[in-house]
Amino acid sequence: MHYCARNGVETPLIVHCNAYRASRALPQETGMPAPPVVDYRTEPSHYRHWKLSFDGPVATLALDVAEDGGIAPGYKLKLNSYDLGVDIELHDALQRIRFEHPEVRSVIVTSLKDRVFCSGANIFMLGTSSHAWKVNFCKFTNETRNGIEDSSQHSGLKFVAALNGSCAGGGYELALACDDIVLVDDRSSSVSLPEVPLLGVLPGTGGLTRVTDKRHVRHDLADVFCTTTEGVRGQRALQWRLVDAVVKPAQFGAAVQERARKLAQASDRPAGDKGVVLPRIERTLEADAIAYEHLQVQIDRAKRTATLTVKAPAVPQPNDIAGIEAAGASWWPLAMARQLDDAILHLRTNELDIGLWLLKTAGDAAAVLACDRALAQHANHWFVRETQGMLRRTLARLDVSARTLFALVEP
Repeated sequence: MHYCARNGVETPLIVHCNAYRASRALPQETGMPAPPVVDYRTEPSHYRHWKLSFDGPVATLALDVAEDGGIAPGYKLKLNSYDLGVDIELHDALQRIRFEHPEVRSVIVTSLKDRVFCSGANIFMLGTSSHAWKVNFCKFTNETRNGIEDSSQHSGLKFVAALNGSCAGGGYELALACDDIVLVDDRSSSVSLPEVPLLGVLPGTGGLTRVTDKRHVRHDLADVFCTTTEGVRGQRALQWRLVDAVVKPAQFGAAVQERARKLAQASDRPAGDKGVVLPRIERTLEADAIAYEHLQVQIDRAKRTATLTVKAPAVPQPNDIAGIEAAGASWWPLAMARQLDDAILHLRTNELDIGLWLLKTAGDAAAVLACDRALAQHANHWFVRETQGMLRRTLARLDVSARTLFALVEP
């Protein structure tokens, strides 16, 4: 984890590198502060906003946002509202569950705040951010929710949103990404998408789509729901299909556990296999280059281009399950995917002037094809399946990075 001091306080997730910041030469929008240089690498010991715990086949992700823990200065994260830093931790926690805890079959997403689940994206953060920052923030947030659904569809990892308080905007969009939504029936807690009446914007990270296409809420009810500020609570929320269950406070915790364990029974994730520890992604960051073990990024600022060269395995890779398990996070398909994912996130967030990405490869193509065969041959093994998921999500991130992309196939 990198830190830089702000007003005497060490702020996580921001790279302290003055020379690198100066080299970026980003155009500033009038009245907008310079954006921080974001480092997407983190780990549970550095979380400020999420608590991750495990109980057999059930993991619990509890949101407890630190008000003064914003990734940038100028706002407070009140009422469990979130910014990019909160979602970086969520993304990392999901990765830990996928790879380090194969015994986990269902995840409870809840809050440690009293009478509030999540109030969505922090409005003051959005108000003080540049357009580019908001675009990248919303993009990453949406990708994280898509990742939840991806794991549910492909990995047998199911999610229960335990709404122990009011849930609004992006908070409800997070709940919508889960397989099951349980709302506490305390006569005050509600679900809402108040963006249209309060802000004049659409719920842009999946709210409208998931309400109608995933939860099959009637369109007339969806129209009412998305144009009112007070939200919908209790039995009406259940009748409108906005939630899957409403439970009185005294029975809420037990009901959530019961539903999570029932979902876990249908999963094929292994109970006895050893997880794969995800070490910190190592890289060397220079003014115009980023060097990873399996990836080199070279930036030409005059031409506004970045060349990403993916390197084939330098040593033979295992082709049997025992060898793949022994390799763990150093297995080339996973290691390369994690490094490419980090590079994509770094470039699109911190290198706004670099509009053209050139994708190249280097090394022995036969070694890469051998890894492809191993991925296909052992596709039903949980670790191989999760590696395929990591590759799938990384390439999907590349698709929506809003850059001109050229893949160069060279002799």
